[in-house]
Amino acid sequence: MLTVDGVSLSVGGRRILEDVSFEVQAGEVVSLIGPNGAGKSTILGVIAGDIKPDSGSVLLKDKPVGEYSYLELARLRALLLQKTQVAFSYLVHEVVAMGRTPWRGTERAHEDDAVIEQMMACTHTAKMANRDVTTLSGGESGRVHLARIFAQQTPLVLLDEPTAALDIKHQEQTLQMSRELAAEGTAVLAVLHDLDVAAAYSDRIVLLDKGRVAANGTPAQVCTEERLSRVYQHPIEVLEHPMTKRPLVLPRR
Repeated sequence: MLTVDGVSLSVGGRRILEDVSFEVQAGEVVSLIGPNGAGKSTILGVIAGDIKPDSGSVLLKDKPVGEYSYLELARLRALLLQKTQVAFSYLVHEVVAMGRTPWRGTERAHEDDAVIEQMMACTHTAKMANRDVTTLSGGESGRVHLARIFAQQTPLVLLDEPTAALDIKHQEQTLQMSRELAAEGTAVLAVLHDLDVAAAYSDRIVLLDKGRVAANGTPAQVCTEERLSRVYQHPIEVLEHPMTKRPLVLPRR
């Protein structure tokens, strides 16, 4: 679904990305992790087609991202930004409905109402349907925009810190929804700061450090105490969950 090959980018003379390469297959959840300033949000922007790299390529379904029209891209990938604000007093259901815009006038337009209703139910935003989106809390707003992104129904979903403002219940539900999307064949690429959540829900993890790929593999392969402690410059402890056998990643206190 997605191939990132040798992507490099400099901004204002500062190297932001250096020879970044990885793939995301249909049907898997891949997490991008790394400390602040590692280049995670930037590579999402390159993948989405919003930022042009200095070198390297990004292929969506084996075609360079720059060769798609904006409408074609909107039907291929959905991007949840790290910070999303709505300046006008739209109702919540109107914001979610914006995710269906790429399918207007197509044979899929008849699905709009059902998809909007389904995604609002899944994100627990249905009871807010007629609320002014500018009056919502940060967590409520985050769930509304997540419903909008999921309603877009693209084969690739890009999520930049989707759980940042959510309480633990909605954080777990969001990652579970991502896993369910993957089970249906969607490729999901998510920037996550919670290393334990990334280890629990990802098929693979890509660890960025200073704009480079420091590791790429399964959670167990990437999440080692030595590697994470070095990259994050803080002692990190990695245990094995007794039931799932997945890594439990904790800061050593």
